[in-house]
Formats: sequence, structure tokens, C-alpha cells
Amino acid sequence: MILRAAIAALFLAGPAAAACSGSVAEFRWDGGQARFAVEIADDAGERANGLMFRERLPASAGMLFIYERPQPVSFWMKNTLIPLDMVFIGPDGRVNGVHANAVPGDLTPIPGPEGTLMVLEIQGGLAARLGLGEGAELRHPAVDPATALWACDQP
Repeated sequence: MILRAAIAALFLAGPAAAACSGSVAEFRWDGGQARFAVEIADDAGERANGLMFRERLPASAGMLFIYERPQPVSFWMKNTLIPLDMVFIGPDGRVNGVHANAVPGDLTPIPGPEGTLMVLEIQGGLAARLGLGEGAELRHPAVDPATALWACDQP
């Protein structure tokens, strides 16, 4: 538990009530929170390329895939060189699934839950080390404030 808290503290830069930014994904859950600098993939071309051919990904960074509407999604690891965790997020910002340690180069489809609006890819194994899992809440401008569990204007 102490290790988890120490790791989570590394991801908390700045005050919790800081204004939302499109380049930051903030999560909170019972017993923890985390903050990642994110690259955005919000069109078909960017989503198709994703994190392919990257040789490393900092622990405080990730790629946030944003879809136009909630939908079924599926990922694979073609041309991906590093293991990744995929954090699936619904339209209200709630994490509704995590696929841990996707295998580099594996072509097996990795489906997300129905109604996925966003997917955050981070270092493989990091979600478990932080305690980031189902039920966590995302604060990001891409979540509609009318339905967000943790809206940008909330501390």
C-alpha cells in the first residue's frame, strides 16, 4: 500500500483543482489518483497509428484515443514495440475496463466494453501498480460536463 501511494504521488503534479487541459488525463478512485500527460488520437488516422513503433513510453505519459460517440472498440498490438495497459472509459468518464500488459506485436483483437468513448494507453503493468481500475473516474475536457462524474469545473 505504501508503494502504491508513493507511485501515485509521482503522478500528481500541481493542485487537484487545476483547470482541465486537453493534454492531461486525471483519474481519481477510492484510495488514489493519477495524472498523465497525454497525446490525443481523435481521428481515424491518428487512432490507426496509435503508439506503433515507439520504443518507450514514460510512466507519466500516455495516448488518449477519443471517439465521436460511445461504441464498441477493438485494439491490437501490430507494430507496437512496448507492452501497454488499455484503460477503457465510458461517456460519463468512468473506467469500465482495463486490459493489462497487451503483448507487443500480438495481432489478437483486444475488445473493449460496449459504449466505450475513450481509451487511455499507458505503460504495461502501470494501472495495477497504481490501483487504477474499473470504477475510477476521468476528468478531461472530452467528457461531456452534463454527464461527467468528475467534470472539469469540479475540484
